[in-house]
Amino acid sequence: MSAGTPKSLASSGQKPIQEMCHPLGAEEAVLTPSPDVRNLSSIGEKDLSLPNGTPVETSSPASSSSLLNRLQLDDDLDGETRDLFVTVDDPRKHVSTMETYITYRVVTKTTRVEFDLPEYSVWRRYQDFDWLRTKLEDSQPTHLIPPLPEKFVMKGVVDRFSEEFVETRRKALDKFLKRVADHPVLSFNEHFNSFLSAKDLNKRQGLALLSKMGESVKYVTGGYKLRGRPMEFSAMGDYLDMFTQKLGTIDRIAQRIIKEQSEYLAELKEYGPVYTSWAASEAELQGPLEGVASCMANCSSALDDLTQDMSGDFLPVLREYVLYIESMKAVLKKRDNVQAEYEAKLEAAALRKEERPTAKQVPTDVEKCQDRVECFNADLKSDWDRWQNNKTQDFRQLLTGMADHNTQYYEKCLAAWESVIPVLQDKQPQETETEED
Repeated sequence: MSAGTPKSLASSGQKPIQEMCHPLGAEEAVLTPSPDVRNLSSIGEKDLSLPNGTPVETSSPASSSSLLNRLQLDDDLDGETRDLFVTVDDPRKHVSTMETYITYRVVTKTTRVEFDLPEYSVWRRYQDFDWLRTKLEDSQPTHLIPPLPEKFVMKGVVDRFSEEFVETRRKALDKFLKRVADHPVLSFNEHFNSFLSAKDLNKRQGLALLSKMGESVKYVTGGYKLRGRPMEFSAMGDYLDMFTQKLGTIDRIAQRIIKEQSEYLAELKEYGPVYTSWAASEAELQGPLEGVASCMANCSSALDDLTQDMSGDFLPVLREYVLYIESMKAVLKKRDNVQAEYEAKLEAAALRKEERPTAKQVPTDVEKCQDRVECFNADLKSDWDRWQNNKTQDFRQLLTGMADHNTQYYEKCLAAWESVIPVLQDKQPQETETEED
């Protein structure tokens, strides 16, 4: 399968679940609307408050009219109007007797009526982002939730308070919020609203409470074996397995390349000074030797930039998509659980029909379970298409950047060596004149 946006997946040939007739009645079940369809006007009428009911205080007194004059709404590649802009910046280190941690400033600009103010600025630490993602998973189980960067790092390998690590994490957190903000359903989630606008999050309240959909998704039918995924979802699973393997191979090779580049860089940094010390004791060769030393310094600087680009830009994107694959597989597993529950209820209803032929009423739980399967299927397909579009754009940008960085590296090295040639050639005429005399 191509890494780009796939064509529509082929049908499995078997009858879809939604077309299966209920055993207790011939009439077609009436489907309930997706829980993701909202009356946005009613949301806008709600007062903004924290999960514990406390009114929200914000640091920005800006009016909505002033923002409308300043904020230009953009259209993304899919033609969707963007009216919510989120950025993560200004990481700050906090040291106390109990712990040391980093906070990030989250700035939000919006024209949505769900927000009381057009602009917010709040401070969040990593555990707040983790809380948000958990709430999104619990309240929107049928959707693909973007991944967060890993919380823990290997002790002694990476300093989680170093400037490089903090900046890499800031970029990942910024991308996480941007992906949520651009999602047509997740961006309207009440927990996301609180995360962006509330000064203090009451994260303990409601942690044990899941939506009815979430409870159903986490339900696992004991001993029931799924008949089989529909072909389109089996194709998704196969693609994810293949994509994981490819990314893993690229990541391992890239890690080796970076290691070899780092070792080569260390050698270059020792190589150049040798020519400098040599030039101090060779008056006739001082110019050429110093020119070679300068060339080595320029090549070292260019290689250092290339290595930092690979470790700071290339590898994080690979890792993000490895985590994305894990998230997608988790949603597929939830979908399978709901389908297994539906099939089990359907078979149980068929047995009851055989025992009580006069029964006419269709079990409500079977209808509701069918609705959940169809909601899952529709939401997962929609998120899959969105994910493929994002992946195509991200990897096109990533590979283009990699080509540019390598081109710049070789151009710098070429220019450095070409600058040495005239210095070396200047010695030849002088040597020839001396021999003629």
